[in-house]
Amino acid sequence: MLRFSALRVSTKGRFVTLQRTWYTTGRPGGAGIEITETTVMVDGKPYARDAWTNVTPTILSKLPRRLHLQERNPIGIIRGLIEGHFGDFKAFNQLSPIVSTQQNFDDLLIPKDHPSRTKSDNYYFNAGTLLRAHTSAHQLQGLASGHKKFLISGDVYRRDEIDSSHYPVFHQIEGFAYWENATKDETMAAIQADLDRAQPIPANIEVIDDTVIHAGNPIQPEHDAQMVDLVAAHLKHSINSMVCHLFAGEPDLKVRWIEAYFPFTSPSYEVEIFYQGEWLEVLGCGVVKQPLLTKSGHEQAIGWAFGMGLERLAMVLFGVPDIRLFWSEDARFIDQFQPGQISKFQAFSKYPPCIKDISFWLPTGEWHENNFCETVRGVAGDIVENVKLIDDFTHPKTNKRSLCYRIMYRSMDR
Repeated sequence: MLRFSALRVSTKGRFVTLQRTWYTTGRPGGAGIEITETTVMVDGKPYARDAWTNVTPTILSKLPRRLHLQERNPIGIIRGLIEGHFGDFKAFNQLSPIVSTQQNFDDLLIPKDHPSRTKSDNYYFNAGTLLRAHTSAHQLQGLASGHKKFLISGDVYRRDEIDSSHYPVFHQIEGFAYWENATKDETMAAIQADLDRAQPIPANIEVIDDTVIHAGNPIQPEHDAQMVDLVAAHLKHSINSMVCHLFAGEPDLKVRWIEAYFPFTSPSYEVEIFYQGEWLEVLGCGVVKQPLLTKSGHEQAIGWAFGMGLERLAMVLFGVPDIRLFWSEDARFIDQFQPGQISKFQAFSKYPPCIKDISFWLPTGEWHENNFCETVRGVAGDIVENVKLIDDFTHPKTNKRSLCYRIMYRSMDR
């Protein structure tokens, strides 16, 4: 049940306090979501509101869905296939998406003034708590678990534009492996033993890799060059074999490695696949920044990490044309898929789009398009397929600015 603008009565001592409740799911036993003037309550836990609070009922309603754990959803199927491929990795897939800013930013060495921290990009409960923007927020938890190889998957939240490939909630999976031995020789022997046990890359894959380590993509000062070469070789074999596993049906698979930059790794790489005539970015990866390992108490360790979005991969592998479909609870969508199997999506809705244009003068102050898209989502929900700016006008006399957006409505499951 949704309830807006209701008054709740609570007692404390001799006094009676009236508190306005703006939104509640009304689930029994204190569970669910409730937003009041002073707090946001999720499953019985209160979060004090402040100037940073910008979580919305629409976004909070997605928390229970956990698509990556649904065996017949393409997101869950890919998560299961990746976990199955990395059989000796511990899988963490039920960690809470509500994290601290320390976890989401500080633990990952993200500067205090970095633009990724802004309110226009994230969903904050308050200045110290938000919905995770990436699964990397749990890296230190994984390192503290005692497992030297682990996977972390889950739903992540970012304010974003509206089109067929962007959604404010999506899913990531990342892998982390590290080695920690008394001497360099022992560490290198352990990594080499892993490589010797690994299955060879199938003949159907062509690997294009001309990456080199240089000043623009350097070895970290704490690391030994021989060790980094071996760790990078282990990383590349692990990723290439995973891609082969996911794209097993492709007769002539091409994988391309490209130098990249990420704040958590160095050297860093992006991996692309050539699929249906075009190169598609699949994931980012690299040798883990040593301060992250040191911060977790593993000063002598060296390791690699990768991270990837599950939606983009699922859209490619399953042929799903619109990211909103993953959230459908229509049996005509769900029943098309079986656990552990990749099959092509068959469209079941033929309704044409409905297009409406909206124009307005901008208020004074900062303007962020992500905030406008969030308002559209809050009002119209998932029936909006696309929001596109079609006109930007500044009045020559008043200097006031007007924008015109084209909003495309289309239901994917009617």
